[in-house]
Amino acid sequence: MNQQQFLTVVERDEAERRFRDALDLSPLDAEDVILADAWGRVLAEDVTALVDVPGFDRANVDGFAVRAADTFGATEDSPRLLRLDGVVSAGTASSIATGGMLPRGADAVVMVEDTIARGRELRLTRPAAPGAQVTFAGTDIGRGEVVLRRGQCLGARDTGVLAAIGAQRVTVVRRPRVAIISTGNELITPGEPLQPGQVYDSNATVLADAVRELGGEAVRLGIVPDDLAALERIVRAAVDSCDVVLLSGGTSKGAGDVSYRVLERLGPPGIVVHGVALKPGKPLCLAAVALPGHRTVPVAVLPGFPTSAIFTFREFLAPVIRALAGRRDDPVIAVLATLPMRVNSERGRTEYVLVSLVESPMIGAAPMAYPMGQGSGSVTAFARADGFVIIPRQREFLEASEVVEVQRIDAAARPADLVVIGSHCIGLDYLLGELQKEGYRAKALHVGSTGGWEAAKRGECDLAGIHLLDVATDQYNRPFLTPELELLDGYARMQGLVFHPGDVRFERRSLDEALVAALGDPGCILVNRNRGSGTRLLIDGLLRAARPPGYLTEARSHNAVVAAVAQGRADWGVAIEPAARPVGLGFIPVRPERYDFLMPRARRGRPAVAAFARLLARPDVRAALAALGFPSH
Repeated sequence: MNQQQFLTVVERDEAERRFRDALDLSPLDAEDVILADAWGRVLAEDVTALVDVPGFDRANVDGFAVRAADTFGATEDSPRLLRLDGVVSAGTASSIATGGMLPRGADAVVMVEDTIARGRELRLTRPAAPGAQVTFAGTDIGRGEVVLRRGQCLGARDTGVLAAIGAQRVTVVRRPRVAIISTGNELITPGEPLQPGQVYDSNATVLADAVRELGGEAVRLGIVPDDLAALERIVRAAVDSCDVVLLSGGTSKGAGDVSYRVLERLGPPGIVVHGVALKPGKPLCLAAVALPGHRTVPVAVLPGFPTSAIFTFREFLAPVIRALAGRRDDPVIAVLATLPMRVNSERGRTEYVLVSLVESPMIGAAPMAYPMGQGSGSVTAFARADGFVIIPRQREFLEASEVVEVQRIDAAARPADLVVIGSHCIGLDYLLGELQKEGYRAKALHVGSTGGWEAAKRGECDLAGIHLLDVATDQYNRPFLTPELELLDGYARMQGLVFHPGDVRFERRSLDEALVAALGDPGCILVNRNRGSGTRLLIDGLLRAARPPGYLTEARSHNAVVAAVAQGRADWGVAIEPAARPVGLGFIPVRPERYDFLMPRARRGRPAVAAFARLLARPDVRAALAALGFPSH
């Protein structure tokens, strides 16, 4: 396959068809494991009971084994008299404990509560029907009965059944061995000191755990630099020893991207897809290697960006691993939801948009689907999302208020107890952590103060964290109240201009002097905040009509602004003091502001909202906030 064939982009369904056509997706061969190791494995054959369960007629209660016919007509006023004996025959009874074997001749058990025993005489005050309080042999499981069927993924209840029939070993489908190889000179292992330009390898961890969730065995082969010969040696060894081979990174056409070049050398059928009309995930590379005497090994080079890697793994590799492990495909669980805002897309590529689901204020109405908007490089977006919306390749946007289908990522996840939409703040992070200790699960969506205010007006959240300045009154937050909203007093914080210590354009200067110096230097780069945030409104007020270099660069949090300046990607920005001081940045105060919480009145009675309000009122919490740099108003 020559260079011109790489990155010949095909549609998603065509890519999946080509990949599957090159593979044998029947379950792997069977192996025997001991019962203690059977949980989570898939049965390779039916399990037939070789014994009866229970293996004998047994009593369900403490009492006396009797012949039912001897109890007929018994009442409290006219009890039947029986003689206690070790065996049961006409006119006799025998003491028995719960789970005890029913003696020969007995066909029922009477409870202790329905009898009076005096010496060897037993008085029965209630009759018993034949079979009363008795489980007969084979009632639960009969010898020769199929108790579990091939393809069953064994859970705790299933292994209990296996133990009950005395199974010591179980025949299961062999776990697919999945090699995981990370590529790139910039990658280092978590725990190592981080140098400029380096990133921790998160893909290997998330892929390994995803493989285990699917019933596979992850074989982590570490990080390989961008060296063609070294990578080829490891990939060939992985193909020889594993059932699936995954690489992350090096799938594009850059000079340092060598992973797809290795796949070109592996042999037939080779690369079947390089480039899929997806966003994220366009540079995905799929291949297969046929080994003599063995089944074909699927090999994939996933994009290096975390969200791209997870999406392409989920869509193309997860079904393959499930099939090899003998597991059935997970059913697609989808819910209808309403978009609160317009979402733009790129015509010609199927786009996956991660969303967070928020309960609608209207009873019985579809939930709201808030786009995460963090890009394919985000490590946390997939972890925090509830699902995703698919934008067809023919669409250029989804309109605000449009009803969309959201495919759930984790159907077992429970809804959040508290939903906070609005501006990001370190103080809010602390409060939600404290709320978590009380057993409440919170979800925070950082869409800016304006977005939080609008969500609160629509009743889509429990709280909205805001710091909106009304220019006409020079007041924060209160001028934006409506009859449907009330305000929980939050705390004060100081906004300021952040810069590298020693930068003469800012060091030892007043705010006005620093702004003149920054705006007068065409090489002085700003990192801006996202539109709709209270900080962005503050920045625009400072700049007036000026648009310095970097103005279009939008960071979504104070921490992101601080990181951009600390790493030298920008020279200055505006952030809160508690975010700037810990990393040693210079800080010129701009103005103190209020960070408060809007609450829709209809949400006041929710337990998590009440718990949050109590939290805000606690003296120890107020003291902790003040220590973080967030004093009370």
